Amino acid sequence: MNRIKEKISEVEQFLDELCSVLPTNLDEYKADFKIRSICERHFEKIIEAVIDITFLVITKRELAFPEEDKKAFDVLGAAKIISPDLAQKLKEAKGMRNILAHNYGKVNDNLVFEAVTERLNNDIRLFIESMKKL
Repeated sequence: MNRIKEKISEVEQFLDELCSVLPTNLDEYKADFKIRSICERHFEKIIEAVIDITFLVITKRELAFPEEDKKAFDVLGAAKIISPDLAQKLKEAKGMRNILAHNYGKVNDNLVFEAVTERLNNDIRLFIESMKKL
């Protein structure tokens, strides 16, 4: 369980760092390549750590091991550790993380900005709260 706690602390730190640099609007975000880079990289790091936590929980709880990373969230949803809605949101975040990390096509700045300013903080904090209850 210590490893899960360490990973939760890591995610909380990444979220706090990300929130500290978030621009107030899309134009500001698009105009500053440094901010875009920080936001994209922190998004990647947060999702990678969330996936790590997910697999640690699956292993600890001896749940069905998924064939691919995205399905790990479904495993937690099926075990009622997180809601199916949150599982879906995390799967979408994982998909965006793959686009950012592997350069699958052009990055849509509008989607990344929306994700980091409106969705990520709330979704990841819900995930963290669910993990702390274990």
